[in-house]
Amino acid sequence: MGPYAAAILGDLGADVIKVEEPAGDMARGIGPRRHPGMSGLALNLNRNKRSVAIDLKAPEGREVLADLVRGADAVLTNLRPASRERLGLTYEALAAVNPGVVLCTAQAFRTGSDVENLAAYDDIVQARSGMTSLYQRAGGEQGYAPFVVADKVCGLTVVYSLLAALMHRERTGEGQWVDVPMVDTMIAFNLVEHLNGHTFEPPEGGFGWTRVLTANRRPQRTADGWVCLLPYSDRNWRDFFDHIGRPELGADPRFGTVDRRHANMAALLDVVAAAAAERTTAQWLEFCARVSIPATPVMELEDVPDDPYVREGGLVTTAIHPTEGRYRAVSTPARFSRTPGRLRRHAPRLGADTRDVLAEAGHTVARIDNLLAAGVAYAAGEPAALEAAG
Repeated sequence: MGPYAAAILGDLGADVIKVEEPAGDMARGIGPRRHPGMSGLALNLNRNKRSVAIDLKAPEGREVLADLVRGADAVLTNLRPASRERLGLTYEALAAVNPGVVLCTAQAFRTGSDVENLAAYDDIVQARSGMTSLYQRAGGEQGYAPFVVADKVCGLTVVYSLLAALMHRERTGEGQWVDVPMVDTMIAFNLVEHLNGHTFEPPEGGFGWTRVLTANRRPQRTADGWVCLLPYSDRNWRDFFDHIGRPELGADPRFGTVDRRHANMAALLDVVAAAAAERTTAQWLEFCARVSIPATPVMELEDVPDDPYVREGGLVTTAIHPTEGRYRAVSTPARFSRTPGRLRRHAPRLGADTRDVLAEAGHTVARIDNLLAAGVAYAAGEPAALEAAG
């Protein structure tokens, strides 16, 4: 979530300095790559960033970090509280160096709780927040989302929380500490619709929103493929029932209002599935477009980058990295009329910017050389960095 949030901030124009340990961020070694430390995941997560490799366990390394903090608007970390304490990454320590700094901490559990230092990754957060049980409620078994949903939702939460704190700082000059615990974030995310009847005290119904927990809520098979049909309004459903030759269903008390349809979604989706198979995907899309019923063809993941809609929007573009060659870059999806996000920097090699960033922070060439020689700092292409990175 930290690298994802920082990548978005970089897209929006922030000068992001990624402080890495000498071995590099874990994501550098996950998945296909052409060179060590430059995986496909790292190419996109580290876009618009500069990489500084510093050993924060060394006292001199923590002094270097303090120099960087002096010129920073914000510090973002997803280390656990005990690690932050050991490395001097507390709000009190950072504010003593830079009173206006915003510190954003993000980890699995809320800082100050009795479980604040427990290790956790995305699957743990999904389970602890009740998300895995939603699969079971939908008629299956306990399961995980097939993407790192907690990391990405929490990364987005980090972005808007950090920007809100910076807006406050712009108006008042006051820095502050923002804590974004993953489990808390995902509980809030899950309960938007699934608190349901337990919104009331005493409860007026159970947990869970029936419409999205129905076992047969899935794309529908057509005569020649797949389609997602989603009639929603009263008029949508009347048009749909008329089109399939079942106008009497419009007067069925189970389906007369949006609330009744949601309560009887399983039966309603059975009707949709049976009707979908009688026509081709193209026929369904033509009909739905004509009467304004939401519908779309089902995209295979490997077809998404080359889809005309995606290409025309520049959502996935081809870039040329100075060392990694041609690669696909995922663009920020937000559109700004005056300050559009863009790829300003390709993902850096580990420690690629160590010398430049430390010089900007006021370090002399001799001082930087000493830090590199002592193994406190590492620079890409220099022997100590290559040895540390394996």
